[in-house]
Amino acid sequence: MQRRAFLATTALGTATLGFPAVLRAQGGGPIKIGFPLPLTGPFGAIATDQQRGAILAMEQVNARGGVLGRQIEVLFRDDQLKPAVGAQRTKELIENEKVEFVVGGLAAHVQMAINEQTKAAGKLFISISQSDEISAKPDSSPLTFHEALNPTITGRAVGGWAVKNLGKVWWIIYADYAWGKQNDAVFTAVVEKAGGKVIGHTPYPLGKPEFSTHMPKVLAAKPEVVLAATPGSDGIAFFKQAVSFGLKKQTKLLVPLHFNFAPKEGGADLFADVYGGTSFYWELESTIPQAKKYVEAFQKRFKEAPDAYSGYGYSGIMEVVRGCELAKSANSDAVATALINNPTYDHYKGKEWWRKCDRKAFQDLWILKGRAQAKGDWGFYDITTKIPADEVLDRTCAEKGYV
Repeated sequence: MQRRAFLATTALGTATLGFPAVLRAQGGGPIKIGFPLPLTGPFGAIATDQQRGAILAMEQVNARGGVLGRQIEVLFRDDQLKPAVGAQRTKELIENEKVEFVVGGLAAHVQMAINEQTKAAGKLFISISQSDEISAKPDSSPLTFHEALNPTITGRAVGGWAVKNLGKVWWIIYADYAWGKQNDAVFTAVVEKAGGKVIGHTPYPLGKPEFSTHMPKVLAAKPEVVLAATPGSDGIAFFKQAVSFGLKKQTKLLVPLHFNFAPKEGGADLFADVYGGTSFYWELESTIPQAKKYVEAFQKRFKEAPDAYSGYGYSGIMEVVRGCELAKSANSDAVATALINNPTYDHYKGKEWWRKCDRKAFQDLWILKGRAQAKGDWGFYDITTKIPADEVLDRTCAEKGYV
C-alpha cells in the first residue's frame, strides 16, 4: 500500500469516531484498539484486507452506539513485516496512544514480537494470523488469544485431504521463516503418517521468490504433489515460474492457503486446478447466513468481495467488543476472563469457540480448487469440501505445555 493510501485509511479509522461530546464525557473517551499489520511488503494485499475487516467492525459497532457507552477507535500501524518494527509500533500504541487492547499481527515472526510487548504491558492481544507458537508455552499468556488457523491445523486438515486425494509422493517448497518452516514440518509429518513420502524440501528467502535454479531438480524427481508454501505475492511469482517450466502440467499443485488477491493479480488461469485451504471464501454466503450478512456489508462498504483474512480482522475487533460487553469493563483481565467463560461466538462464518487451556480459536475450514475462468470479478475458486472444526486437528493442551 502506498503511503498516501495508508494515511488516508488510518485517518478513516479516526475520522469515523466523530461522536457527540456528551458520549465522550459519559464514557471517558473512545476505547482504543491498536492494530499493527504489514501494510508494506509482500503481505500488503492480505494486510489491507484485514484492515478493511477491522474498519467494517469498528464502523458497525460505532453505528449502533459503541460499547459501554463509548465509541471504539482502531489505530492501525504498519509493522513493515519486521519483528523489531512490530514491537516498536506496539509499544508506541500502548505507551503513547494508551490503547486498551491489541488486535493484529499478520506474519508469524512479527506477531511473536507484538505478543512480547502486550504481555509486558498486561494488554489483551488477539493474534489474527497463523502461528503454532503463539498459543503454546512459553510464548502464550493468559491475555494472548489466537483467532486464526495455525500451521498444525492447516497442515493436518489440508495435508490429510491432499495425501488421500492428490498423491503420496511430495516435494515441499517453502519460505524460510517461521510460518514456512512450520508448514514444512507439519505437512511432512502428515504425509509420512499416511504412508507417503516427501522426496524433497526447498526453502527460499521470504520476499525473494526466485525458483528457476530449483525447478529442474523438482521436475526430474517427478513428485505427484508439490506443496508451495509461498505466501503473499511470492505465490504469484512461484506459479508464474511453475507454468513457465512446465511443472503445472506434470504434477498436482497445492498451497496451504488460497487467497482471492493472487488470481486477481496474477490471472485465474495461473491458479486453475491448484488446490488449497481457506478459513473463509466469500461464496460461502450462499450457505451460511452470517457469511451472507458479512459479505453484503463488506461489498457495500468497499465495493469488492472480502478475501479470506478480512474475517480475522473483523472477528478480532468484534471479540474485543463482545468481551467488553460481557465483562462490563474495558479491563484486559476482565475481558479475557469473560471470553473464556463464554467461549462460543459467530461473527461472520458460523460457530467458533475458544479452547480454555490455550485460548486458541477453533473454526471450520474449506478446501478450494482454482477455476480456469473466474465467475464475475471475484469467483476464482470452487469449494471442494468442508473440514469441520475439531480440536483433534491441533496439538493437545499437554503438547503445548499446559498441565
